[in-house]
Amino acid sequence: MGGGVKCGICPRGCVFTDSSPVGFCRVRGLENPGYGMCTTLSVDPIEKKPLSRFRPGSRVLSTGPNGCNLTCLFCQNWHISQDESPGTIYVPPEELVELALSRSDGIAYTYSEPTIWYEYILDTAPRVRERGGIAVMVSNGYVNPGPLADLIGVTDAWNIDLKSYSDRFYRDICGGDLETVKNSIAMVAESHCHLELTWLLIPGYNDGEEEVLEAAKWVADTCGRKTPFHLSRYYPCYRMNAPATGMELLKRTAGLFGRHLDDVILGNV
Repeated sequence: MGGGVKCGICPRGCVFTDSSPVGFCRVRGLENPGYGMCTTLSVDPIEKKPLSRFRPGSRVLSTGPNGCNLTCLFCQNWHISQDESPGTIYVPPEELVELALSRSDGIAYTYSEPTIWYEYILDTAPRVRERGGIAVMVSNGYVNPGPLADLIGVTDAWNIDLKSYSDRFYRDICGGDLETVKNSIAMVAESHCHLELTWLLIPGYNDGEEEVLEAAKWVADTCGRKTPFHLSRYYPCYRMNAPATGMELLKRTAGLFGRHLDDVILGNV
């Protein structure tokens, strides 16, 4: 590698060098520049993550890094995930733990993609749990199996986006691949962690009946029929100008998912 350091967190496999010290996600790189650099600190109901069936009524301190390993054209949090300009503040691990437990029931790693914050999560989540708090992840699932196993080991619940059941969609719209996400979902489903999934319904992109039914059956077979499944309404954002999801389409698609899944929850309504 000519002296470079290869990142093993996600399939991109970025190589950090003196001339290119930061990876695609802008968080990982030589000397780990994004470690502990928080874009936002906010106490939220856990249902807002969304985690509707895990410790309902709990509140969590939400935070995340300024970057992402995907480039979803419809990103709802693009000011954090895709924009390099938002201010960040360094919060040492012990300070983050104190903030979380003094103001809430635990911590949610969210807003952008938390798995790229691998070391920071390993330095904070166990401390929260050791003191009786909860640690939850809101993730795109674009992570390699080894790091994912480590993160599963120190967390309690995950919400993973299943953005589509089409590899072409993941490649052209998100800059990733479906199989990696499916593998991540399956790993969390087989673990001790509570799992919920989210599908942002975009008219004309991931609303086809055949795709929806295929996805629903895969989720039921892999994770179980009772897996909480958030079907969320899309609004034009970032680089996507498709019309907002109509309520009729949302309800009709919920009915399709409901043929295989028992707990379909409508979001952004």
